[in-house]
Amino acid sequence: MFQILFGVAGGLAIFLFGMTSCSDGLQKASGSALKSIIHKLTANPLIGVLVGILVTVLIQSSTATTVILVGLVGAQLMTLAQSIGVILGADVGTTLTVQLIAFKVTSYALLFIAIGFALNFLGKRARVKQLGQIIMGFGLVFFGLHIMSTTMEPLRDYEAFQEMLVSFGANPLRGLLVATLFTAIIQSSAATIGLALSLALQGLVPIEAAIPMILGANIGTCSTALLATIGAPTEAKRVGIAHVLFKILGVVLIIPFLGPFTELVRTTASDAARQIANAHTLFNVGIAVVFLPFARLFARLIEFLIPERTPDLPDLEQPLYIEHRS
Repeated sequence: MFQILFGVAGGLAIFLFGMTSCSDGLQKASGSALKSIIHKLTANPLIGVLVGILVTVLIQSSTATTVILVGLVGAQLMTLAQSIGVILGADVGTTLTVQLIAFKVTSYALLFIAIGFALNFLGKRARVKQLGQIIMGFGLVFFGLHIMSTTMEPLRDYEAFQEMLVSFGANPLRGLLVATLFTAIIQSSAATIGLALSLALQGLVPIEAAIPMILGANIGTCSTALLATIGAPTEAKRVGIAHVLFKILGVVLIIPFLGPFTELVRTTASDAARQIANAHTLFNVGIAVVFLPFARLFARLIEFLIPERTPDLPDLEQPLYIEHRS
């Protein structure tokens, strides 16, 4: 059992390191242009969604996009209403990462790592090194997924573990809470869904149990954006709260329709891993379609829930600059 735990922990660590490495390389390659793009092209909510998708695909992290938004809104370079379209687009853009992970290219993972390392180690130009970091990061993501999947193979014969996973389908709230907590701790929805993909590749997790895990991962990933708002101005705090509310409201809306949603996901692919990736995409696209028409109304709601703090007025009856010393 310890070998399985060590293998999953090590595979997850490699997966997360690969995600971070890939994201860092993409951010370095794109430079400060991302903030400029977000700032200039978000007046229209629909264009904001497209910008959110583009930026998140480039940096492979909806959380990073949201953190950028927190900074821009906090610096009064854009409004909360402008940020809402980008948040929705970022959530759609991050699903493309999971779609890539769902491709069974783990046998080429070491090749990607080797090519990426060679470019990063031998390259003279910064762009070449950044490209190498991106390729190596992708290779590490797939290699980590391969380690987790291989390590979990003995769990096929472990009845208690199978019963626990099946219980997520029978009791979706349990699976949702476990995935939310796990994602909040590791601060990566892609890693949680990658773990679900690893289980699916071994035939351990049915789609009924995987969907609550996906929904929980979507809520848990908001924790990083909330942490980024600590000490930030009120406007910036509203961005983090908006991200959380979108996810929670989306989950609340879909929970009564889990049965039909599961059947819809089943029709999209025969492969379990692809079904999981498609469920993640459909959920986030659905949130964008439902909430985008009400972006400005939603911004007003957030402003009402989190009003601007008025600065404390000094006591005019007390001296401000005279020290009370004997």
